[in-house]
Amino acid sequence: MQQPTEKQKLGHRRIDEQGEVSYKKVPTNALMSAIQLGIANSIGSLASRPDRDLLLQDFEKIENVAFPAAGSATTPSHSFGDFRFKTYAPIAFRYFRELFNIKPVDFLRSTCTEPLRELSNAGASGSIFYVSQDDQFIIKTVQHKEAEFLQKLLPGYYMNLQQNPKTLLPKFFGLFCYQSLGKNIRLLVMNNLLPQNVTMHEKYDLKGSTYKRLASKSERAKVSPTLKDLDFIENHPNEGLSMDPVSYDSLIRTISRDCLVLESFKIMDYSLLVGIHNVELTSGGRSQPDTTRRESEEAMEHPLQSKFSVWDQSEFEGSVPLGGVPARNSNGDSDIFYFYSIIDILQNYRLLKKMEHTWKAILHDGDSISVHNPNFYAQRFLSFMTEHVFKKGPDICKTPDRRCCGGEGTLVSFPGSNALTTTPCGSFVSPISQLVLLITLISNHPSMGLIWGAQIGIEPS
Repeated sequence: MQQPTEKQKLGHRRIDEQGEVSYKKVPTNALMSAIQLGIANSIGSLASRPDRDLLLQDFEKIENVAFPAAGSATTPSHSFGDFRFKTYAPIAFRYFRELFNIKPVDFLRSTCTEPLRELSNAGASGSIFYVSQDDQFIIKTVQHKEAEFLQKLLPGYYMNLQQNPKTLLPKFFGLFCYQSLGKNIRLLVMNNLLPQNVTMHEKYDLKGSTYKRLASKSERAKVSPTLKDLDFIENHPNEGLSMDPVSYDSLIRTISRDCLVLESFKIMDYSLLVGIHNVELTSGGRSQPDTTRRESEEAMEHPLQSKFSVWDQSEFEGSVPLGGVPARNSNGDSDIFYFYSIIDILQNYRLLKKMEHTWKAILHDGDSISVHNPNFYAQRFLSFMTEHVFKKGPDICKTPDRRCCGGEGTLVSFPGSNALTTTPCGSFVSPISQLVLLITLISNHPSMGLIWGAQIGIEPS
């Protein structure tokens, strides 16, 4: 039998002569069915458990259920071999799903009732991406270290959602592990809020670095290429992305807070994914619903999570792409909408990255390369966003109550979205529970604990 070529082999992902895809030698179609069975059992078992305050141990809890092919008293029979299915922090992720307005029945309907769609364009690491048929959720394979790091991050992730509801950090809905024949395949469920009826005329993955941050020719040849920092500077040399003053101030505050969170956990190499929709470039001046499947799949490698804003519907009647932040171009004569989110936050600054930075710094300008210590990375990232990407422009609102500016008012959700509101979160979290978690975070991450403490009125003595 012919050995897989480099094109057929990427990380743990393989494609055989018949075109069948496998991951760690497990056929991805069988893996998909097992995942759906495991998720359905996991979410269903939570229905009988009452809502309660989150406890610190909830973030560390792991449940492991056996799924024999013949079935058991609690699991159905199936045709894809014996396996076990782990659910990490089930109560904590239930809380996150509730916070993001995801009802259990809707989550199950999206992820388990119909076959998932496997994306043909594997990630750079050879990850497998599944997408729900309604395009709301992405299930992505992650490496052991990434899953382990996310487990440690969960208490801080929770606190950030409590104190910074406008956060641009990814929305995580579940962490699972499929186990069979000595293999462990870890899976992360995330949201995908890239509007399928809106064409992204420009899309950027921005790190605030300039070293090799230019999209390749093959990337540019795609239907919906993801460009990089140098491409952005070339395409927007002076004006950047203009926003009304209130939206701009709110966005920069949010990015600053998120950078502090990421820095406190020594996270780096993250990006800001930016999508730009220009109404005038769309046929008839309206957002079209016929965005191609290929364009959608190319976007899934870095699933775009839109930043929600409220705007005056009458001003843009018939042309508003829901989920976008309204703006105008530098001439003030075109309706433009921005979508943005921070992605790739599970990269911790470990020894390998330190060595990579040292080697690259010897050969190149140390300040221009992507790999840096978390403090420098956060500062450079924020500086790039304020100096090159986002610019404070004229106020485009026509109403005095800020409804169209994305300011401090309520963030609006819409059908198929999971927008957060600025009203107090934590329906099932008591002040005592928050205080216990805060004390724990201060002991483990002093800088982040002080930041959150100050936000809720606890000043250091």
